[in-house]
Amino acid sequence: MTTPEKETTLFSTLIVARMDPGSASDVAGLFREFDTTEMPHRMGTRRRELFHYRGLYFHLQNFDSDDGDRRIESAKMDPRFIQISQDLQPFIGAYDPATWRSPADAMAERFYDWNA
Repeated sequence: MTTPEKETTLFSTLIVARMDPGSASDVAGLFREFDTTEMPHRMGTRRRELFHYRGLYFHLQNFDSDDGDRRIESAKMDPRFIQISQDLQPFIGAYDPATWRSPADAMAERFYDWNA
């Protein structure tokens, strides 16, 4: 007798910003190093994908559950989180600098979702 698999509900965020496509390897390297620490686990990050398209940067994160925002908030004071944020500044810029106040201002709003 087999046990039914527990369905995992993932929560996703998508950050949109500006990035020179030539800096993709630098940004990937920073995240590659960051993701080898326990920080992704502390934040509940299950998966991270980075994309660029015509000067735009897309950072997709999947979390274990819908408490990803809360867990990121609690990790923001960790020196490793502060460091990667500072290290990314030369490469990643706000999509709209006039309205950017926090990373929440860079979050795309989901308006459709489908799962098989």
